[in-house]
Amino acid sequence: MAAEPPTHAEPPTHYELRVPPELEGGVFANFLGVWHTAHEFTLDFAATLPAEPVETPDGPAVRVPCRVTARIKVPPTLVFEILRALNLNMTGYEERFGEIRRPGERGDNSGALPDTR
Repeated sequence: MAAEPPTHAEPPTHYELRVPPELEGGVFANFLGVWHTAHEFTLDFAATLPAEPVETPDGPAVRVPCRVTARIKVPPTLVFEILRALNLNMTGYEERFGEIRRPGERGDNSGALPDTR
């Protein structure tokens, strides 16, 4: 019987997030804008401000200003990991607290405006 060749497997890597004290409180956001270039995705997390009536060529409308509270730029190679992490955490959240309802759905009391696009 031949001996198996030695394997030199790399040890697993564990990442430890360390949040500086000035960021521990986080920032509130109830709106997300996403855009990209060939080299990066930009995620603009924002808080909506009071709605303002406006006149448009099509008639009256409502404009909702959004103040960006955090702008995050990530390489395209990280986008799938972000989506996987969000999906995993959404599944865990719903298993523990119930289905997440979109703003405007019956029974939702978040106060956010429904997406009317």
